[in-house]
Parts: sequence; C-alpha cells; structure tokens
Amino acid sequence: MSSSPISAVIDELWKARADLSPADADARTVVVAAVDQLDTGEARVAAVDSAGMVVVDERAKRAILLAFKVLDMVPSSAGDFRYHDRVPLKRRFDGVRVVPGAIARWGCYVAPGAVLMPSYVNIGGYVGAGTLVDTWATVGSCAQVGERVHLSGGVGLGGVLEPPQAAPVVVEDDAFVGSRAMVVEGARVRRGAKLGAGAILTASTRVYDAESGAELRRGEVPERAVAVGSSRVKAFAGGEFAMPCLLVLRRLAEGEIHDKLALNAVLREHGVAP
Repeated sequence: MSSSPISAVIDELWKARADLSPADADARTVVVAAVDQLDTGEARVAAVDSAGMVVVDERAKRAILLAFKVLDMVPSSAGDFRYHDRVPLKRRFDGVRVVPGAIARWGCYVAPGAVLMPSYVNIGGYVGAGTLVDTWATVGSCAQVGERVHLSGGVGLGGVLEPPQAAPVVVEDDAFVGSRAMVVEGARVRRGAKLGAGAILTASTRVYDAESGAELRRGEVPERAVAVGSSRVKAFAGGEFAMPCLLVLRRLAEGEIHDKLALNAVLREHGVAP
C-alpha cells in the first residue's frame, strides 16, 4: 500500500532480522504493536484499490514474519486443549459469532457480523462483515475475504507470507465459494462471483468462457461469474492428458440474487448439476 499505518521501524528491523531473537525486548514491542494493528483491523495485509488492483502492504507482512523471530514459544490453553506456540489465539471478537471449535490466531481480523463455524483463520487473515466461514473452512495466512461472503464447508484459502511482496488470496464482497473448493497462490475471486464445489483455482489456472471459448485472465473468477472446475486436453510428448482449468458458465446481472440456489440453477442449465 502507498501509505502503511504500521510504524516504519518495522522496515529497519527487517533489515536486521537475521540478528533478532526473543531477547530483543525493544524490537518485540514494535512488532507486537504492529500485529495488534492487524488484529484490530487498523491495518491489513492487502486491499483492492479504486483501480481494482490488489495492493499489498509489505510492512504488514514483514511485521508478521518478524513476530516469529522475536516471540518466544509459550504454553496456552482453551478449555481442555493445550497449545505451545509463538502466536497466541485471538481474544478480540467484537460483534462476531464464534462457534465452539473455531480457531483464530492473534493478528487476524474478523469484522462484526461475521460468523466463524468450526474453522481456522490464520495470522494476517481478514474476514469482512457479514461473512460466513463455514465448517472446516480455512482462511490461510494473509488471505483477504470481503463482506457478505460465504466460504462453504471445507473451503481452503491458501496462505502466503514470503516473499513479502507476494499477493495473497483475495475473495471479494458477495462472493460464494463452494464446498471443498481450493483457492491458492494469490488467486482471486471477484465481487459477486460464484465458484463451484471442488474447484481448484491457482495463480496459473486457465479460465475459459463456456459460450465463446475465449480464454480469460488466469487465476481469477470474473466479477459476478458462475464458474466450475473443468479440464482441457493438452498434448505432451508422452500423449494427450487432461489438465485442470476453470469454466465460466455465465455472468449474473448486477443485483441478481446470487446464492447457492441460483448457482444450482445455472449448473442445471448447463447439464452439470448432480
């Protein structure tokens, strides 16, 4: 980001990171303050700017990486569960419904009105207002999830910490990610898009329009698109093999109801619903 709310001292500590340890009390104070800013939502690892580009706050990612250098291993507990880690569990959940079994680490932000079913949100993760993180879903380190998103059961959003400038996974407002789908390597699900169950989206996944056959931007579900996992045949020296890709079945109109029932209807239209 062009202007980070996190102290520029983090950049100086980053240059000296090879020599840092939990014995460096002054460094630890600065790093803890920076991660606290992520925890409260005052800072975030990445956001979509007015031009639609994902802008990464490298200083925020550096602060997280430095935390693993300056924080010591300490025991902690939650009921009968025992932990031994450098990063404690998150304690602040203002206006958030947290169902037993949900795990969120300090340094992630979960906005009021969000719901965490038994799921996992890692440090640096961001979960917007009104979003449902369903059972066994994972929001990886630094993954950014917008408002009114539904991450269905077993969804995996991959994490990224290094290199600091690498873009994280971004799922934008009003998106739906189907059960057991995987979004990794900085891939992106645009506003209002629906990604079908079991689909795998990486930064290099090829995306095609089902009506025209045109290839779209790789690693990205377009805005308000309904997309499902598919495959394409590619010739190799050893023969022809099916390679995974993503297929955009249609685009929904602005304001069109975009829920699981609408997704199932689109799938039935194309003869791919179970």
